[in-house]
Amino acid sequence: MPRIQLRITGDRDVFEDVQTAIHGIDRVERVEEIDDFMNDFRDDSSSQNLSDDMSSRTYTLEVEVPNEKIGERVREIAEETAGTREAAIEFVDPDENEI
Repeated sequence: MPRIQLRITGDRDVFEDVQTAIHGIDRVERVEEIDDFMNDFRDDSSSQNLSDDMSSRTYTLEVEVPNEKIGERVREIAEETAGTREAAIEFVDPDENEI
């Protein structure tokens, strides 16, 4: 079963809009938020928690679909939804995170 991982950089409302839009696609098997334990870690603490850096976060979503056709539809809807809210979206190879 194909698996799609995507990262959305924006506020929580944008992430939830994308998640809801994907839930609305027929035949999507599973939609789950993946915790990113390194999200709050910064190499450079000199700019940590500055006001211009606190509004956006990165959220990761994992989606299972029955076939590539549905997977392509998920990508289209996710891109369109994030784009209308001016959020960044990145599609990640699920195997990239495995060691």
